[in-house]
Amino acid sequence: MTKTLPALRAALLVPFLLLIAGAPPAARAAPHEERSGNWLRLGVTRGDARSGDTRGVLLLCDPPQGHGRAAEACEQLRAAGGDIERIPPRSGAVCPMIYAPVTVSAYGAWDGRRVDYTHTFSNSCVMAAGTGAVFDLPS
Repeated sequence: MTKTLPALRAALLVPFLLLIAGAPPAARAAPHEERSGNWLRLGVTRGDARSGDTRGVLLLCDPPQGHGRAAEACEQLRAAGGDIERIPPRSGAVCPMIYAPVTVSAYGAWDGRRVDYTHTFSNSCVMAAGTGAVFDLPS
């Protein structure tokens, strides 16, 4: 019985992999090609990739929606030209020196340009101080 389980897994996995590998490029296209305006698919993973807790939303900015602080996040992104790294850090932020990694990701489109951003911060306080409302997702 223990030898049949790996064989069964392989039998189920092979057709799936062939389906993905054989899909035409248009079928694997990113969803940003179907949307217009300024938008970002945002993700926040607390902990490491193997056991982390991941949250995500679709932030739309024309008009602001899809995010608990959409108007504020869209305004901060507009001020930074859609470049998350250009969002000014929150002044006066004091964060503990505790390592509790948080990885954020954003992909989408801003002013006709593709956005693809990923960064790991040492903890959620450092993340919030550096990215404003953009990655302030509900826990």
